Amino acid sequence: MSFKDQTGNTVPQVKFKIRKGHEWVEKTTDDFFKGKKVVVFALPGAFTPTCSSTHLPRYNELYDSFRENGVDDVICLSVNDSFVMNDWQKDQKADKITMLPDGNGEFSEKLGFLVDKSAIGFGKRSWRYSMLVNDGKIEKMFIEDDVPGDPFNVSNAETMIKYINPNYEIPKSIALFTRPGCSFCAEAKDLLNKHQLKYEEHILNQDYSVKTLVAISGTTTVPQIFMNGERIGGAEQLKAMLK
Repeated sequence: MSFKDQTGNTVPQVKFKIRKGHEWVEKTTDDFFKGKKVVVFALPGAFTPTCSSTHLPRYNELYDSFRENGVDDVICLSVNDSFVMNDWQKDQKADKITMLPDGNGEFSEKLGFLVDKSAIGFGKRSWRYSMLVNDGKIEKMFIEDDVPGDPFNVSNAETMIKYINPNYEIPKSIALFTRPGCSFCAEAKDLLNKHQLKYEEHILNQDYSVKTLVAISGTTTVPQIFMNGERIGGAEQLKAMLK
């Protein structure tokens, strides 16, 4: 199946059924796109492997970066119902991302990206792509190649933000492994905060075990800091690096 690049066209006019609290709310295409500069990333399904491990998490992580570069909203679209999308949003801690449930696949079909995945029990789903939409007009699309499996090469958050601003320096992904009551851990957090470096903290016996720490760092000592997959070490190593 070939997918037509819709760059230059307007997004389809449809109605979306959104579950807000205990009520159904009807939203239109204009509610999400009119008068706004919006990034949309569409994916095959909530809670599925690539979508949950990489696609949504990275857009969620770089949400503030998109805002800094003039984007009004970041939308995650999937052919799932609103209950599923709401639960997935909570599971991913993605409160800033707008979840757009294309439950009947109407938006995806009119755009030309509804695919039949009945062979794996999914029914009709969206193909994976991303697009930059300005006041309802598609400025740019990144469409995954139609190859076997679940291709994920161009619809990622990095590709989109580099299109929007080629000179933008993407913030480092930082993971900090700590334990309660650790003064060196507190020092590491103070250093990261001082340099305005956002990080994700993992706390011993809450988020990970000593066995996990040894497996990924080769040591039992904390803190352990990782940046973009590279092990920095403890507070002293972090201090030296930041100098």
